[in-house]
Amino acid sequence: MSDQRRAYIYGGATVALWSTVATAFKLSLRHLTPLQLLLYASLTSIFALAAILAARGRLGLVLSYSRRQYLHSLVLGFLNPFLYYLILFKAYDLLPAQEAQPINYTWAITLALLSIPLLKQKIGLYDLLGAVVSYGGVVIISTHGDLLAFRFSDPWGVALALLSTVVWALYWIFNTKDDRDPVAGLLLNFVFGLPFILAACWMFSDPLVGDWRGLAGAAYVGLFEMGITFVLWLKALRLSENTAKVGNLIFISPFASLVMIHFVLGEEILPATYLGLVLIVGGLVLQRLKARKEVQ
Repeated sequence: MSDQRRAYIYGGATVALWSTVATAFKLSLRHLTPLQLLLYASLTSIFALAAILAARGRLGLVLSYSRRQYLHSLVLGFLNPFLYYLILFKAYDLLPAQEAQPINYTWAITLALLSIPLLKQKIGLYDLLGAVVSYGGVVIISTHGDLLAFRFSDPWGVALALLSTVVWALYWIFNTKDDRDPVAGLLLNFVFGLPFILAACWMFSDPLVGDWRGLAGAAYVGLFEMGITFVLWLKALRLSENTAKVGNLIFISPFASLVMIHFVLGEEILPATYLGLVLIVGGLVLQRLKARKEVQ
């Protein structure tokens, strides 16, 4: 089997798993608070990432880094998993999945915008058009298509979903100069983020959970949103002849996710959701056209 075919298999598996996580969030939040879901999903991810490193014979890497790199993990761990997933899970707790999932998908546009002041990058026409089109899609989804009334279904939930894209974009910007093994680095970020999660859960929720359905949902989220999928996606990108060949698969995920949301959660997908999601993905495609022109 060729490397490119293997890349498609790994990439397709990742996209398939990512397409289920919005539904998994909502199902888990029926039995857990956002903090409880974050705590047990993070613990699952830590064990999964440690097991992957151990299987590769590289677990010792986590003890080999400098004090500066561990401090870097402390900052990154505060951003992700602690702050990012806490905000995201609360947004899912307040919004229907069909609203929270597409809004969160605009993080790539947020990343491009934040790169202007933080990385001193210049904004181009495609970036600007992509932002306008994508955030137009957010408005359509959040108002259920009633643009004249301009009344958001849940303003606080929408604000949190948008804020999660800012935190996620900041995480990747601060992560650009991290030259460690990516799996070891991610594991350390989760380990250093865990004390923040434990403290918040202890103060504002209850660390003890007795409902097996909530724990099972958290384990699924920890494995397939935070842990294994990251490794699968890296593998797909490394095997691919061109990252764009695999990267374009990601555009399937939000539409496949809507199918799961409808049939598993029973949400009636509104026409405004479809239209808004098409605009969001269209904005991301415009952004990619800019990147492709730069490469050429």
